[in-house]
Amino acid sequence: MTSEDGANATKRDETDGGALERMNANLARMDELTKRLVGALSQRQSSDQGLQGPGPELYAKAMAAYWAELANNPGKLIERQVGYWGQALRHAMEAQGALAQGKPAPAPDDLPKDRRFANPLWDEHPYYNFLKQQYQISASAIRDTVSELGGLDAADKRRVEFFSQQIVDLFAPTNFLATNPEAMQRAVETEGESLVKGLENLVRDIEANHGDWLVTLSDPDAFQVGGNIAATEGSVVFRNRMFELIQYAPTTKQVHARPIVLFPPWINKFYVLDLKPQNSLIKWIVDQGYTLFVVSWVNPDASYADVGLEDYVTDGYLTAIDVAREITKQDQVNAIGYCIAGTTLAATLALMARRGDTSVASATFFTTLADFSDPGEMGVFLDDDFVDGIERESKQKGYLDKFFMGRTFSYLRSNDLVYGPAIKSYMLGEAPPAFDLLYWNGDGTNLPGPMVTEYLRKLCLANELATTGFSLLGEDGLTLGDVTVPLAAIACETDHIAQWKGAWHTVDKMGSDDKTFILSESGHIAGIVNPPSKKKYGHYINDEGLEAETPEDWLEKAVYHEGSWWPRWEEWVRPRSGKKVAARKPGGPNHPVIEAAPGQYVKSKDRAA
Repeated sequence: MTSEDGANATKRDETDGGALERMNANLARMDELTKRLVGALSQRQSSDQGLQGPGPELYAKAMAAYWAELANNPGKLIERQVGYWGQALRHAMEAQGALAQGKPAPAPDDLPKDRRFANPLWDEHPYYNFLKQQYQISASAIRDTVSELGGLDAADKRRVEFFSQQIVDLFAPTNFLATNPEAMQRAVETEGESLVKGLENLVRDIEANHGDWLVTLSDPDAFQVGGNIAATEGSVVFRNRMFELIQYAPTTKQVHARPIVLFPPWINKFYVLDLKPQNSLIKWIVDQGYTLFVVSWVNPDASYADVGLEDYVTDGYLTAIDVAREITKQDQVNAIGYCIAGTTLAATLALMARRGDTSVASATFFTTLADFSDPGEMGVFLDDDFVDGIERESKQKGYLDKFFMGRTFSYLRSNDLVYGPAIKSYMLGEAPPAFDLLYWNGDGTNLPGPMVTEYLRKLCLANELATTGFSLLGEDGLTLGDVTVPLAAIACETDHIAQWKGAWHTVDKMGSDDKTFILSESGHIAGIVNPPSKKKYGHYINDEGLEAETPEDWLEKAVYHEGSWWPRWEEWVRPRSGKKVAARKPGGPNHPVIEAAPGQYVKSKDRAA
């Protein structure tokens, strides 16, 4: 052996020894983390079974429908089953034959593309390609069987399809370490360090949710509310038990006399409309010369166990409107309601009309459903079993923990908001990205039990505001027909929470003679947070108003316009905002500035505020 050979051998021994040392260190760290994980899981509090999935009645209905289908049309189901067996077996034989002949090439793959299988190994490696194709064949067979299942009404059919798809998504081979080539490759390349980091991320998430699991979507340390997000200049000018009212500082010398009062949903925090200056709707409205007030709702805890929807109307909507009028010395305001806050704004306007209260000059609705005859994708959760679970859970704790609503909305897009992020975080050991929108998405709020139960039972399930009439603060029979103020509604084309056709029907049933409906491209958030500077999503307008018989007819005659809907809405609200007056500083004699925006309520992060 030459001296060079000896040196190389020594270097290899040192390299191998270093790798072994790192591997042992990683294994030791995993042992520590496993103990922490067990401890974190032991902190999990019991929650109502109604919040974990559909009730047994749905499974019973699905099984009864399946057996009825088998009895009435056995040939059809047997044919489908035999077809599935044949396709799966044929593919297995092709894959086995390729391996037996020493050909590592995968069997032919003509199945639909799926971005979960974007890694080239899913196509190039025969074993992983086999797993992928077998999963896709099985998934397709399940979906086809469920879609052709008869004997169920439309709501039950939609729920069976949704929850069966949840099971299909759960068992994708991408979700398991041993069958995910990218995760296995990363573990080998990093000598197990990726798995250590992944376990650290998992333990962090379990600890953060007190024993429950919900994947962290954004770097929790990348943003500071009031620092690099929610930073538009303004002041808290009023505070009560339900909300803080923020008045934003003017950026123009003159402003329109009539102020705008914006009511965001209290399921999340208001700053989705003020993430950063470039995409802040709040800043943009102020920059157009408007005095803007924004409601920042409290994050309730057990002390709010008695709070119902009427408290949000009395101590929220009506109070905020009165304070804004008093500060600006105006008789009327223009109001905006977003999502659930839009639904409640509609009920409030119906109440005000019944009382002869003309404090609101016009109303704008962002992605608002108040006619729940077709709730869209959210309908899978709008059933008695789910609402019963919410009611029992909130009665026990005094409130509904934000964890449950966060998880519910995440599973509407499970591959994008649950499994995909979990793979990156836990299997690949990646840190969550610094993404402001996802940070906001994880910064939810608790809900008072009586409020959420009343909202779901009366406004969603019974659809009272759109049909028989809703009772509010002593006024019975309130309907959408009582909403008579001039109104504009912005719906979003791919909205999975407030589907746009339902938003169209909501506006169609309102009693106003002055209606404008705008359909934005994109979804529930991106369609609203769509600044003109980005020139990203366009919108549709129909100059005939809502004269069409159906939303489909409306869209067929609508004209597409490039760019954001924001300027078009501003053109609509401008003539309803009065003459120009000198810009106003926040606050007034009876409502002095309490503190700088964004205030205290929005910063509450505890599961129980």
